[in-house]
Amino acid sequence: MKKFLIAAALVIAGFTTQAAASSANYVLDASHSQVLFSYNHLGYSTTYGPFSGIEGTINFNQEDPAASRVSVPFPVRSMFTGWEERFNHFISDDFFGADEDEMVIFTSTSIEVTGDTTALNTCDLTLNGATKPVVLDAKMNQSGEHPMAKKPWAGFDATATILRSDFEVGAFAPFVSDEVALNISIEATVAE
Repeated sequence: MKKFLIAAALVIAGFTTQAAASSANYVLDASHSQVLFSYNHLGYSTTYGPFSGIEGTINFNQEDPAASRVSVPFPVRSMFTGWEERFNHFISDDFFGADEDEMVIFTSTSIEVTGDTTALNTCDLTLNGATKPVVLDAKMNQSGEHPMAKKPWAGFDATATILRSDFEVGAFAPFVSDEVALNISIEATVAE
């Protein structure tokens, strides 16, 4: 299930709003950036879990949003399942077999602007030693001065669906769905 990432995150594509310069580096606000994954369990329920505390960078080009780029690595072990036994199973050799330092890595490769605040962000998602292309359907929620931090800030949401089997974590499919839905929400601020 590690493919839930990535993002994710992030998908800053297609933002035609205020920024101080034509291109600026942003850093993710780890306290408000997460990737939520969900999958069908045996046809009985939908199971949810997040990756939280995500860090990464965005280079946003206001004049040419398609030239923007995202790079977000985060630990597989930042996953939260809400149940210790499920977490331990996901980290086992049945799924991730994750070492302490195993990372999920999201790197954008192209951005297709589809509207004033929307874009399709194609990225390479690396999980469990496999790298596959994933397309994030992205939307910029808002940008401007943060009311408390008094700094330039931006927020984005994105969705995608990935296949666990693409990343060799497809155990128990099709009973446990191979498809995993990703919902990504991030906030970022201009780098100091």
